[in-house]
Amino acid sequence: MASISKIPSSAKDEDLEEEIEHFDDFTLASSWERFISEIEAVCRQWLADGTKNLLKNGAISVNISEDLYKVKTDLKYAMKSYCMEYYFGTHNDVGRGKGNDWSCALHDLQLSFGVNEFLVIAPQSASGVVLDGPEASKLLSAVAIALSNCSCLWPAFVPVHVPSRKAYIGIQNMGTLYTRRFEADRIGSQVPLKLMHLEGLYELFVTKFAFSNMDLSMHLFQVNLKMKLTYRTLPYDEDSDVQEPEGGITEAGGSPKSKHHNRKPWDDDCPWSEWYSAEDPVKGFELLTAWSEKAIESSLEMAELENASPLEAEKWSISPCLSEILSADSDGKRIGFASQLQLLIDALLMSLETQFVEDFVSVEHSRPENLKSTAVIPPPTVLDRVLKDLFYEVEAAQPDSAEGDHKYSRTIKGAPLESLFGQFCLHALWVGDCNIRAIAAFWIEFVREVRWCWEESQPLPRMPANGVIDLSTCLINQKLHMLAICMDRKHQFNQKGPKADENGVFLSARIKADTEVQSVISSQDGDAQASCWECDSLSTPDQDPASHFSSFEHSGAVKLGDPEHSPCIRRGSAGVIGSMMLLKSYQNMHAPFTQDSPLMTEDMHEERLQAIEALGDSSRFSAQLEKDILSSDMSAFKAANPDAVFEDFIRWHSPRDWENDDNMEKGVSQINAVVESTYDWPPRGKLSERMSEHGNLWRKIWNEAPPLSASEQKPLLDPNQEGEKVLHYLETLRPYQLLEQMVSTAFRATADTLNKTSFGGLKQMTTRIEQLYLTMSTTLRCLQTNSISVDAEDIKDLKRLCTTFAHVENLITLAASLHRKFMQAPRLSESIFNDYDNFHVPKLGTVSIGRDVKKVFNNEQEVRQGEREVIASMFTPPTANQLWRKVLSMGNLLNGHEPASREIIFTKRDHLCENYYVGHAPRGYQQEFETYRMYICGTSNDLGVALAVTSCD
Repeated sequence: MASISKIPSSAKDEDLEEEIEHFDDFTLASSWERFISEIEAVCRQWLADGTKNLLKNGAISVNISEDLYKVKTDLKYAMKSYCMEYYFGTHNDVGRGKGNDWSCALHDLQLSFGVNEFLVIAPQSASGVVLDGPEASKLLSAVAIALSNCSCLWPAFVPVHVPSRKAYIGIQNMGTLYTRRFEADRIGSQVPLKLMHLEGLYELFVTKFAFSNMDLSMHLFQVNLKMKLTYRTLPYDEDSDVQEPEGGITEAGGSPKSKHHNRKPWDDDCPWSEWYSAEDPVKGFELLTAWSEKAIESSLEMAELENASPLEAEKWSISPCLSEILSADSDGKRIGFASQLQLLIDALLMSLETQFVEDFVSVEHSRPENLKSTAVIPPPTVLDRVLKDLFYEVEAAQPDSAEGDHKYSRTIKGAPLESLFGQFCLHALWVGDCNIRAIAAFWIEFVREVRWCWEESQPLPRMPANGVIDLSTCLINQKLHMLAICMDRKHQFNQKGPKADENGVFLSARIKADTEVQSVISSQDGDAQASCWECDSLSTPDQDPASHFSSFEHSGAVKLGDPEHSPCIRRGSAGVIGSMMLLKSYQNMHAPFTQDSPLMTEDMHEERLQAIEALGDSSRFSAQLEKDILSSDMSAFKAANPDAVFEDFIRWHSPRDWENDDNMEKGVSQINAVVESTYDWPPRGKLSERMSEHGNLWRKIWNEAPPLSASEQKPLLDPNQEGEKVLHYLETLRPYQLLEQMVSTAFRATADTLNKTSFGGLKQMTTRIEQLYLTMSTTLRCLQTNSISVDAEDIKDLKRLCTTFAHVENLITLAASLHRKFMQAPRLSESIFNDYDNFHVPKLGTVSIGRDVKKVFNNEQEVRQGEREVIASMFTPPTANQLWRKVLSMGNLLNGHEPASREIIFTKRDHLCENYYVGHAPRGYQQEFETYRMYICGTSNDLGVALAVTSCD
């Protein structure tokens, strides 16, 4: 049995020896060694991946800079969890001698110790720092050993003490005989008086390399110094008696136009101040003054430097202190046009719930179930005040004037800004909380007021009483324009003014351009018009709208007393048309007064087109629809030219349908067609083919038209009938049809209001506004389909449009604020704005406001030599109220302002050898190393010190 037991034992030992040769027995290693091995493995992996692969594998961008990234991993040791982070940049140019020591994009450790890429290892605890000194040293040693094993030169840091002190210890292998050690700490209060001044800070740095028993004031120690001083302007709203709310609403549900503040707002002269008061986006400025590196040998030089003026600094740069309202999500935090437009879109969704506007306010009808109980109707006093502003407190302005409007404003199918409906929509944004019930109540009262103006023959405010109806605007605006014209004609008829004859007919004299009408003077009393009203007349297929006369001296009734001529009476003549003669009698042709063509709104045109399509023959039916207008013109022409024939009317009304018999080509010029010699009578020519065909409708109308002057004819436009039609449309308008026109008009009106802002020559702001108009024009087309519903995708597009609008609104307020503050230095205003715009808005409408601005905007703009006085004047001497709590303890005052912070970098360089074997190194291998570096940052109440020492271990 003994032999049997030995055989397997011998074989087992041989197998065990073979396994030991190819197996690392980690059971023999301590937990400390395994911890170092884990750190080493992670560092080797990061080194092997390189910058590009780390970015592909999900490196996180650090908020302070777009060029700084980090990766991290979790480690465990002795029942504790740690997090190791590796910080790196795509361009490793952060360091000494690169001229960017004061870059605002630097990490605190980069700025404090002048390093590029680095490691930070910290416990995963609530404090995030190592509170135990021995644990911190052991942790730092483990990282240093791991980095040395993989020949990595990254500096490593461990946070210690408490988080408020921002204290670190660190180490870096220099790849040679030398090692850099780091230490940083901070005093949060009770800074020693000596360290408040540059002399004490200089001596503090010297003590790190000089003998402790030396009298530092008696010795010279040459060190290099760089200094940066930061000055902050006082907040613009400091010491104000009244703090203004963000929104200008002073009464629940009221219009924000009334001002009850003692202090004049910063945006008092801005176009939006009529509706709300915006918070100043620029709270102040930081002025950075930097002194380039200089050699210092004594504390006396430091005292002289402390008394130097900031104007002596080599470099000035300025950075704005922007309000949080620009970087926060605007939902519920900023009251402006965009926030109210968002509420209006919510009301658009609610408008689909019922078919009548009255259902939202009537107690007899049940309201929609999803209507919030908080959607209250404003009190009557509020509505009365708003209606008074709309209808009675109207400044003398031209509502149809397009002066100052953006060139793309007309691409949005809404009412103009100064029109009645445009102002209604702007007021509706602020009535109540812009809920559907408040809008419904406001609309009902608005229509009642419009009807009162109609019944009392009062002119409709903010609407032109003449002109052509603009079909590019919304239908409600067209209807109101039509009503204003009807009201004016009704009023003229009642007053029997100079614009209408006793039959209420509105007249105009229409002739071809480039011809002269000779007035006919008669002593007989006439019944025709003595002057004509300038308005648009019917345009035929061959003739542009006719010219109009402001004044004619003529006789409406002229008896042709010559026996050779017709004994008929000439009526309604506006004068002779140049040298044109009638075909059948040797008489001059007279231009008649004609009635103005009836006005038509968009829906009337659509009804006409539908009728044409239904009947098929569009040309004949179009003529049939214009029969009344054509017949009126023919009757007036017959009355003004009693001996005229159909061919005479064609020569006057449609010259292209008259072809001369001479050798001239067809389609002669308009002047040659109408200007004829009196010696070449009768005129030779013939009608065109379309006018000569059998059964021509024009000739039939001519034969049936009686010779009546325009004043004797029945009016083509019945103002009473058309006015009642408009009122019926307004009173029976469905809620959704109202809201879709309100949304388009509100976007257009608010954009036009913001477009009036004065922001200097900021081309980038002009581009953003133009992009906004184009985006609105595209997005709002979904509301022009005449449908009775809206898709969910369209609502999402409208929401995104509100986001875009909110951002542009923020940009405009920022541009206006910068323009006011940099009137004497417009270059700085433009540079700051362009940097902000490029930093926060890569694409309009693709990200929500605030989501992309988590990174702090801290771009600095260099101040040129000629701009320094302008910037210095912004630091007005502080008053006693502003200085009562301040104790001046630092030098380098700027107009009485001490630096808000002071940053200093002390360095000392020595010649060291790079070779490991120092004693045998030739001179060529020696170079200058930065053996001591101290970064100091703070004020009289706060002081942070970071020290880096290079030593030979």
